[in-house]
Amino acid sequence: MSTTTGLRPRNNTAAPRRSGFADGQPAWHYALDAGALTVLLGLGVLGFSLSFGGDPYYLAAGFGGILLGLGVAAAKVHFRLGVLITTALAVGAYLVFGTALAVPEASIAGVLPSLESLRTLLVGVVFAWKDMLTVGVPVGTAGGTLIVPYLSSLLTALASGLLIWRLKSPYWPLLPVLLLFITGIAFSTNAGFLTVERGISLTVVAIAWATFRRDALRSNDTRKVSVNRPDTDQTAARTARLRRVGTAAAVIVVAVGITAVASPLVAADDDRKVLRNTIVPPFDPKDYVTPLASFRNFVKDKKDDNLFLVKGLPKDGRVRLAALDAFNGTNYNMDPNGSGSFSKVGDAKSLNTLADSTGIVPTNNYTLDITIEDYQGYFLPGGRKTTGISFARDGSGAASGLYFNSGTDTAVTTRGLGKGDSYSVQVADPAMLEHGQLTQYDFAKVSLPDPAEVPPVVGSQANDLAADAPTAIDRVRQIEAHFQKQGAFSNGLIADGQLPSVSGHSANRIRSLLTAKQMLGDDEQYAVAMSLMLRHLGIPSRVVMGFYPDPKSPENGAGEVQITGKDVHAWVEVAFDRVGWVSFDPTPPKDNVPIPPDPENKSKPKPQVLQPPPPPQEPAELPPDSSPDALDADQKKNNPWLFWGPLLAAIGTALIPVAVLALPLLLIALLKSRRRKARFTDGHPAQRVGGGWSEVLSLATDLGAGVDNRATRRESAVVLGEAFPASQGTTTLLAHRADAAIFGAAEPSEEQVREYWEIVDGSLKEMTGTVGFWRRQQAHFSPRSLLADGRAALKLRGLRPVLPGRRRGGGVPGGSGRVSGPAAVDPATFGAASTVEPGPHQEPQGTARKNRNEP
Repeated sequence: MSTTTGLRPRNNTAAPRRSGFADGQPAWHYALDAGALTVLLGLGVLGFSLSFGGDPYYLAAGFGGILLGLGVAAAKVHFRLGVLITTALAVGAYLVFGTALAVPEASIAGVLPSLESLRTLLVGVVFAWKDMLTVGVPVGTAGGTLIVPYLSSLLTALASGLLIWRLKSPYWPLLPVLLLFITGIAFSTNAGFLTVERGISLTVVAIAWATFRRDALRSNDTRKVSVNRPDTDQTAARTARLRRVGTAAAVIVVAVGITAVASPLVAADDDRKVLRNTIVPPFDPKDYVTPLASFRNFVKDKKDDNLFLVKGLPKDGRVRLAALDAFNGTNYNMDPNGSGSFSKVGDAKSLNTLADSTGIVPTNNYTLDITIEDYQGYFLPGGRKTTGISFARDGSGAASGLYFNSGTDTAVTTRGLGKGDSYSVQVADPAMLEHGQLTQYDFAKVSLPDPAEVPPVVGSQANDLAADAPTAIDRVRQIEAHFQKQGAFSNGLIADGQLPSVSGHSANRIRSLLTAKQMLGDDEQYAVAMSLMLRHLGIPSRVVMGFYPDPKSPENGAGEVQITGKDVHAWVEVAFDRVGWVSFDPTPPKDNVPIPPDPENKSKPKPQVLQPPPPPQEPAELPPDSSPDALDADQKKNNPWLFWGPLLAAIGTALIPVAVLALPLLLIALLKSRRRKARFTDGHPAQRVGGGWSEVLSLATDLGAGVDNRATRRESAVVLGEAFPASQGTTTLLAHRADAAIFGAAEPSEEQVREYWEIVDGSLKEMTGTVGFWRRQQAHFSPRSLLADGRAALKLRGLRPVLPGRRRGGGVPGGSGRVSGPAAVDPATFGAASTVEPGPHQEPQGTARKNRNEP
């Protein structure tokens, strides 16, 4: 028999296949798959680079997770493990190897698991993702942050391995690869690490590998198919192979071009959206009193108390406490969107590694060793340009609650500092430039919040003082000199012989300072007044509070300095382009004492007269917008949507590419659903019966069966019976009944049509029951049958002008029969007559096989 068939009959007498990878694929194919997946997933792991500050240990965690995931996937396929055993094996691998790869600091001898490491691994499955986003960059390798690249790599590698070796599709495994790539970007920083280069490499490798896998899978399927005309099919196979290679090359070129054009959209800038910018850290600086408000407390109540001991402070060096740049009319505080935006410290020994460095100003590197004594507070005494903090005890409360703002070199511990706490601060202090050196630089463009409720006298005096300044630095110097020369100093210590001086730095206090006949105050008032004047002139400035000994004392430059309350100071910093923040001291010397006022003549008091009471006033009405917010501060803090809302929104944004990839699958499923409905409801009953047979052929095509659309129904039934033995009887019955309905004399009834479709549904279930779950899903979303229908429709449209007449149902697309009709019809089905009259273009029954050169 020379009819063109599809799949080769299965040899049921063959020896059962041994445990191993299926379908006789060469071993090097699977090694190539593992290597390609390692490269593709490794490109995603590289996205975590900047989050870990370039520490190479994250690569060990990421690639270790990839190898473990692929190993578990290979074990499942090779040994045919069940779902529960595979899950247990993956969890066991995660815990056993996770200690050395993700929690090395809690391991025994650097490798063996401990109770602490196992606890961190289990808890980190839930909490490591949040810690990764709320910890400052670099996040470090301690505390379980390595769990994020380790676990995400393990899971995506496991999913990719199972999809490529079980589903046998070259495209589905790319979804986990894309997911890991997006995860690396989402958990990175604004800077991004080789995003364009990694994207182009991912596209090229993925397309090349997917093309190879598709060709290998199709070649493997071809070896199972019986072929009547091998020469013709070999030529077609070569043509198809060349076409696929050419298509793959074109796709690679287009993908590289699109990636290059789209690179500005994903390049690093300040507006690049990552989860780190969306998740709000739990630290709120508004919960802590601004340190400048406690200035007089240090001066009056703790002036002789030993606050802390510092070693390594250079001559004229300063210990910083906090930098403040937001004035609200009452206090000088930290801007919630700038200086008050603190990140939890991951690797405290490596801070400011991603900060910009101009390279113009040389730095003086030194280490401050600080031991806390009577100082109590949340702000950490440190240095200018802090590059690292090391606590004597890493597990101390102060170390575990450490937050840092790299823009202002301000550190805060939510656990508070107490007596006995000891730590070291690594400082890279930029050298101080002379006045002449600063004249060549202009002010830097820094975004600072506008001060609120500033007294008008601040602006008028600032304009007068800076009116004749020739350079930018001269405007600052003239305001600084004005306070130093015209101001008088007083801390309000009456017991020490000083004149009374009101504390605070509110708008009223600054107004009284500037409008008094004699300015009187201390660092707190003068620093705030000068900063507000500079801000009025558009000069970026901030107030810094800290400690340093008297420049004239022998402790200045000593190896060990005892800091007391009287050593507290406040000064002003101004940002210069390419130089950074430069310090200025507007506070007048302590020996600038005010001149006592002249005594005034005492006036004779007048007799007091009883005044009538004031008339009653109407109660004041609050404006409509003065009502309190629906959520107060505590409710906002306890509202879970403040964290999960932005997180879910960011995840939804990251899943947009996945949704775009899923749209073609949904479109294919919709088209198949509409096609089935049309086959069941459209046309006359015989045509609807032919539509049922077409539904069987469409499913067989999607399952990979080689169906020849030139074969008759009965010939196709033989092929389908060999490809799907479980449905052989049903398929043969459907073919016979379809021939009888289409070519029989009688029209089938509606009840017979419904009965036929019920048999069709049973046959479809029998066919899909012989394949696995993933094969069924692949067939469900396969476009093969849709493309075959389209080709058949185009061919039929081309034949219509040549074929003026056609019997009803004789040319149903999708395998309903040749135009010349089948060779014979079973008269038993549908009660049809034993003979069928040939139509205008239907060959007589006796000549059908002769015309096909069949025996």
